[in-house]
Amino acid sequence: MLQRSSRATWFIAGLATLALGGCANYVTKSDFDSTVAQLRAADQKQQQQLDQQQQQIDQISQQMKSAFSKYDAQITALQGRIRVDTVSHFAFNSATLSDQDKQMLDGFARVIREHHPDVLITVEGFADPAGTAAYNQRLGMRRAQAVRDYLIAQGMSASELRTVSYGDARNRLVKPGAWGAHGEVNRRVALVVDFAAPGTPPDASSASAAG
Repeated sequence: MLQRSSRATWFIAGLATLALGGCANYVTKSDFDSTVAQLRAADQKQQQQLDQQQQQIDQISQQMKSAFSKYDAQITALQGRIRVDTVSHFAFNSATLSDQDKQMLDGFARVIREHHPDVLITVEGFADPAGTAAYNQRLGMRRAQAVRDYLIAQGMSASELRTVSYGDARNRLVKPGAWGAHGEVNRRVALVVDFAAPGTPPDASSASAAG
């Protein structure tokens, strides 16, 4: 990351030199040094922000692992974000939270409220492949919204929570093809904690059947 930003700095410095030269056919050493110094300062500031972001990611990753060690949750550090998978499982064709899931979500909300109120949480909903793709997309969204509503009830801000449904997307199933009594691992919600400037999640679509 540092190498990439440094290369970008010198590339921009070169462009700045050409631009200055193009205007007056001449650039003084002091002008050049001033431009490079400004670019270096901006580069260092950006790197400091990235370092601080990584420290925050490491911190919340440890907090999540400690808080959820007794639950069946998988915690993965990604670039600029933390993924807490399988925070909730659902009965067939249901979007009702279990008491055990509520306990885990209580702990998640507490960690975020007390230590990381500035992050953005994406609540991802999933379904097993029993029903039509369109219905499962809707069911995944109902599950994501149930978790979002519960987190808001625990004191999290609605503005820091967004929902997305991946339905029964095969590349996101924990156990491809499993449904019904064997598909609970696929009927789930995951939470993604974003520290970087987030993009907009894809819109969920709709339609009819089971999952």
